[in-house]
Amino acid sequence: MTKAPTPLRHFTRRRFLATAAAAALTAGLLTGARPLMAQEPIKVAAIYTVPVEQQWVSRIHKAAVAAEERGDITYTFSENVSNTDYARVMREYAEDGTQMIIGEAFAVEQEAREVAAEYPDIAFLLGSSFKPDPALPNFAVFDNYIQDASYLTGIIAGSMSESGNIGLIGGFPIPEVNRLMHAFMAGVRETNPDASFQVSFIGSWFDPPAAKETAYAMIENGADMLYAERFGVSDAAQEKGVLAIGNVIDTQADYPDTVVASAIWNFEPTLNMAIEQVKAGTFEADDYGRFSIMKEGGAELAPLGTFAGKVPQEAMDLVEQRKAEIMSGDYVTEINDEEPKSN
Repeated sequence: MTKAPTPLRHFTRRRFLATAAAAALTAGLLTGARPLMAQEPIKVAAIYTVPVEQQWVSRIHKAAVAAEERGDITYTFSENVSNTDYARVMREYAEDGTQMIIGEAFAVEQEAREVAAEYPDIAFLLGSSFKPDPALPNFAVFDNYIQDASYLTGIIAGSMSESGNIGLIGGFPIPEVNRLMHAFMAGVRETNPDASFQVSFIGSWFDPPAAKETAYAMIENGADMLYAERFGVSDAAQEKGVLAIGNVIDTQADYPDTVVASAIWNFEPTLNMAIEQVKAGTFEADDYGRFSIMKEGGAELAPLGTFAGKVPQEAMDLVEQRKAEIMSGDYVTEINDEEPKSN
């Protein structure tokens, strides 16, 4: 494994790993685990280009830890793997008897699929902006379709912003980020139709200082609410006394006076279905993105914590109404993968 960088100020590595382990025994019950047949655990390896503390990767890691604690898998991982080394690490795990490899193919799509073709008996489940290819039956894809929860956080954000000037800071303008930002902005307009947006991308998946500096600039330009798609944004919001909305993970406990609400991604439904299929010998090229939606337990609105009772009741009533409509299918959050722009 590669060495992770210095821990973040609030969300430390030690705390993260301890929390993941402590939650493992109950995580499956809370987020869609499926009972599996009593069999030998399958050997699973994960390859991450960032530290396991990073929001998106941390959710995959948490689900894998829970599956290992249940006895469904054995789990090992490599973090901070560069894009140029990704294919090599895939082959190393494939040669080591690994039965399923999980991770991310966003910047290594062609190389990852080439490796999968070399090892047809190994299941590959990788985050991807592209669809599965029937000609590569052992390569399945997934995505974080948590736009429903992002939309709900937008309703809350719009009601809590006094200036109506809202900043959004993301890593890269790829569909996985764009759709969440658009859903968030749509929610904001429900309660603050005249809101304006500052949108910026820092060009990195893990650069808290850059995200923090970008947030400072938006606050200087009048933003009183920030969409924290990256680590570092909530630190700036906390220091400057403005509010923030979390993404993918819940950091409310770390920023009790800052983070109002968060859209949570639960990877357990995705991973548990893949484990079932590998054990049953039925794993195939498939799009697991559907297991990330709210109706499947793949997304949720985090508890408001210290902000419970502080959000206008009218906004919370709309949140509950929309949540019920989403679960019943009466409301469908628009998926817009185009790059969002400032207005």
